[in-house]
Amino acid sequence: MDKLAFADPVTHVYNPLAYARSLHEQYLTRFADGPKRVLFLGMNPGPWGMAQTGVPFGEVAAVRGWMKIDGEVGSVNNEHPKRPVLGLTCPRSEVSGRRLWGLMADRFGPPEVFFGDAGGQFVTNYCPLVFMESTGRNRTPDKLPAAEREPLEAVCDAHLRTLVETLAPEFVVGVGKFAEAKARRVLGDTPNGITITTVLHPSPASPAANRGWAERATTQLVEAGVWP
Repeated sequence: MDKLAFADPVTHVYNPLAYARSLHEQYLTRFADGPKRVLFLGMNPGPWGMAQTGVPFGEVAAVRGWMKIDGEVGSVNNEHPKRPVLGLTCPRSEVSGRRLWGLMADRFGPPEVFFGDAGGQFVTNYCPLVFMESTGRNRTPDKLPAAEREPLEAVCDAHLRTLVETLAPEFVVGVGKFAEAKARRVLGDTPNGITITTVLHPSPASPAANRGWAERATTQLVEAGVWP
């Protein structure tokens, strides 16, 4: 990922797999230690979530308080002054992560149940990079020009294939339509018996998500057979 180049309007690119590597490794070591029944797939990190903690949808309170992941993050090259990386001391809340991990904690209790044999679930992102414009505005991967997007997606596609081969899930759940579309394109519509489905993205930018996201997401997952 660090070999890729991006031009205006992207002015800043963060790779939390590099500067927050120790926290991300804790997440993988503790919670991706075997096959999973369900793989939740997000788009890419948010500035106050994984960009701070190295954990997908990494709301600081969930990472530090619920998952009990701790440690320091390194410095970021070309840090945006409006998007400082403060790690687990970041006071800002990642709404998407608060909603997603809050639902999992409410339904499954401790993380060992959600991730472990009883739940058999894992959460990852299709793309690990954060893209920002000069104003600090987030720029999602789908908004990149084709010349930048295609080499990025080649790496992301290969990672997704490897992850699915490794975790052998029965369900791949796109958190939002973007992630669902990527899963279908990479894995095919019926890949070796894997069911690909979607759940409403918990972003506060979505009016539907702001009207009872947890209830809507639960209904979608139950109707798709992901949850009993």
